[in-house]
Amino acid sequence: MEKVVVIINGKGGAGKDTLCAAAAKYYRVENVSSIDPIKAIAAQHGWHGEKDDRARKFLSDLKRTFADYNDLPNRWLEERVREFFAGEGEVLFVHIREGSQIADFRRRVAGKCLTLLVRSPRTEAVYGNASDDDVENYPYDYVYENDKPLERAREDFPAFLREVFRREGLTDGGEL
Repeated sequence: MEKVVVIINGKGGAGKDTLCAAAAKYYRVENVSSIDPIKAIAAQHGWHGEKDDRARKFLSDLKRTFADYNDLPNRWLEERVREFFAGEGEVLFVHIREGSQIADFRRRVAGKCLTLLVRSPRTEAVYGNASDDDVENYPYDYVYENDKPLERAREDFPAFLREVFRREGLTDGGEL
């Protein structure tokens, strides 16, 4: 299969990581997030992995600060993309919440790059920060409605991806 970068987004709890793991049963998947280098910095200075509203806002604000100061989130992601294209992976899921960063990062990717929003009726919460609350304010290429029971979604999402890849002219070399 031709390598593809899939920028994946959705509110917290929409099931993005679960779906990426389901895709990994059929494709050689790599999974990174634009918040990873920010979490590493935050962890060095007192953040302990909390996912409450206060921590989400802290990470969102810190990410925005680094993006404005030295573009750390995109520079870090660009290195992950270079490693992906040099390696054995087929699908690189890149988690990015902010629409402006999605657009900027997408322009930087040489190769097939798609955007995917994961929506779930379980994620109607308002978190109090733009990174989480504005995820639907971007014109995604594809939307996956994660409204099925967990086991069904684990079967359905790889089939959804296969159809997306077929539409995009990518070959995946086999049946699911």
